[in-house]
Amino acid sequence: MEAYPLHWPQGWKRTPRRWVERSRFKVTPDQARRNMLDEIRRLVGHRYSRDEVIISTNLRLRRDGEPYATQRQPEDQGVAVYFKYKGKPMVFACDQWRYIHDNMQAIAKTIEALRGIERWGASDMMERAFTGFVALEHQPEESYADVLQMGNRINKTDQEWLAEAERHFKILCKEAHPDHGGSNEELARLIKARDQARAELGGTK
Repeated sequence: MEAYPLHWPQGWKRTPRRWVERSRFKVTPDQARRNMLDEIRRLVGHRYSRDEVIISTNLRLRRDGEPYATQRQPEDQGVAVYFKYKGKPMVFACDQWRYIHDNMQAIAKTIEALRGIERWGASDMMERAFTGFVALEHQPEESYADVLQMGNRINKTDQEWLAEAERHFKILCKEAHPDHGGSNEELARLIKARDQARAELGGTK
């Protein structure tokens, strides 16, 4: 995974743009980032090196790995933070709020709440809760047919199957457009699938 650009975790749904709203958090970007890292440190129970925690966003980074302080809020406000907990790769991600630092604060609050389960003596419950945050690794790449929701190919020539891929692509693109509640990531996923179909079936890329 990468710190920049945003590496959204596999299997996590994105919040439709029309549902993104302002939060009630009263924190600065620096405070939110610190709060999130502090909660991770408390969770794992020890100090960690910089490369053990990856905060992935669409904020451009300086050479030292810290975000530039004066840059504008990117179009995609999502945050994903990757680290290891008891040897397992974990990920927390949030894109519900309008600003990146608010999504960081939401992640900090979520980890804080989960740590509370352990403090209350229900460690088994905490282990069960954390299974939902295990980062998926080395997942097989989606097929263009699955992404484009094409169903089964039965007695169709390459040309016919490609025409169906193009038709599904156009329909799904309208739904995935940010103006209709979709996102740039959804569009990019569809375009990649369409290009794969063209490459495999002899279309023009």
